[in-house]
Amino acid sequence: MQQRITFYERQKIEFYLRHKQSIRNIAHTLNRNHSIISREIRRNKSDYFPYTADIAQSAANRKARRTNTRKLDKDKQLYRYIVEKLKEGWSPKDISGRLKKHPPLHLKGKYISHEQIYEYIYNGGRDECFNRLFHYLPRTKPQRQPRYQRKYRKKETIPDRISIHLRPEAINNRDEYGHWESDTVCFGRKRQALSVQCERKSRYVAISKLDDHSSQETIDAIMGQVETSSPRLWRSITFDNGTEGAQHARLRNDYKIDTYFCDPYKSWQKGSVENVNGLIRRYLPKRAEIDKIPIEYIYAVQEKLNNKPREILDYLTPKEIMEKIQSGALNS
Repeated sequence: MQQRITFYERQKIEFYLRHKQSIRNIAHTLNRNHSIISREIRRNKSDYFPYTADIAQSAANRKARRTNTRKLDKDKQLYRYIVEKLKEGWSPKDISGRLKKHPPLHLKGKYISHEQIYEYIYNGGRDECFNRLFHYLPRTKPQRQPRYQRKYRKKETIPDRISIHLRPEAINNRDEYGHWESDTVCFGRKRQALSVQCERKSRYVAISKLDDHSSQETIDAIMGQVETSSPRLWRSITFDNGTEGAQHARLRNDYKIDTYFCDPYKSWQKGSVENVNGLIRRYLPKRAEIDKIPIEYIYAVQEKLNNKPREILDYLTPKEIMEKIQSGALNS
């Protein structure tokens, strides 16, 4: 391995260039490979100023002082915390925000941005077992990329359907608790599914296991969730236009829960539950056979999501918010 170019050699290069010597002649005089001399000159001159030894040496000194050690390579305590939370399903933004707003005692005063975490993950970051860290991201993508559009589906007729455009502003603005979004997450070819509800303001998630996609199964599952929690926490539910919401009138008649429906092909109008569906896919991919998965595992997934800090909640968790509502610390 050849020794780095010295300041004396740089002075020689400057002198010979001023006297119109060729790069090959300079390299021969200094007993260097001509490609090394060529690269040295190219890096330290431009169309606006000639090569000088002083400028070249200053640039070399700056590069020598650089350390490419990343923060997570230096701080093992911070590294272990981030890997632990990635494995629990937290996103880099969740981790960064939680550290800033509600840090654990042993990491108080330490901070790392979510972009630094992403940079570490996508540039070879690994856990203690040398697994690539992108496997622990909510979407498990090997690189960051935009979403693809969903395919359109045939519009279905739903009796007594009330448009989302008639929904009160208090719901649209998330001014109060008790307003939910509902969706169905499907698996395999056996019409197996989960019924998922997300409370719009607290982002609290409720998941129920379904035998099929039918509207009766879906509404029965939602009614089960209503009956096992405080009725005042269920004021309205927003559905998409799938047939699983066709029996929504039962919720209106039996529990006085208002129901609303998105416009066709505009699932983004209930974006909270759509986001939750993507997180569920991490633990339960499309190929999963739901009928073989115990209900305890479904509840464990629900708990993971409800114990995940959210930026919109100032990095508190949905479960912490729901506990405050039920204790009366927050008005519902």
